[in-house]
Amino acid sequence: MKPVAKWLASLFARILVFPAACLAGFGKWPEGYMLCAQALAQSPGIIGSYLRVAFYRFTLEGVGPDCRISLGSYFAHPKASLGPRVGIGSYCVLGSVDIGEGTQLASHVQILSGMKQHLRDNSGNLTDEGRVFKRISIGPQCWIGSGAIIGADVGAKSTVGAGAVVTQDVPPGVTVTGNPARKKE
Repeated sequence: MKPVAKWLASLFARILVFPAACLAGFGKWPEGYMLCAQALAQSPGIIGSYLRVAFYRFTLEGVGPDCRISLGSYFAHPKASLGPRVGIGSYCVLGSVDIGEGTQLASHVQILSGMKQHLRDNSGNLTDEGRVFKRISIGPQCWIGSGAIIGADVGAKSTVGAGAVVTQDVPPGVTVTGNPARKKE
């Protein structure tokens, strides 16, 4: 009975968010996409999670089954994907990222689209020249602790400690902590 109820709830959520997905151009119109992503981020509880997952099924490049996206969390770019059973805690801001199967993000995690998005010219002024956006990869079965900031890839079955700042790729199966994140001995 439970799988049928989940399927019906998912179907109902898809019907409800279809107009928002249309307004977002199914992820192709940036202004409409951000409006809807941020608005849906404010829907509370399990209903909000179902609505967010349904919206992202229409607008992201892929969303696996049994995902959960908590209150206040949203994807800043539609160039992203979620594997099956991904859990995203509250108030996460996610850039261009692929998140592997079974990975869990605690609350207040930020995943940047690389570490070279904001550059300065010779005068010290911010410039768009030379900016590089990177698609981040978070492997399957990872744990990302509360308040972590991720700007590089994280290998499969790795753990990123709470408050860690990941500026270098994390190999599979290790735990990193601190700012900048370093392998925990």
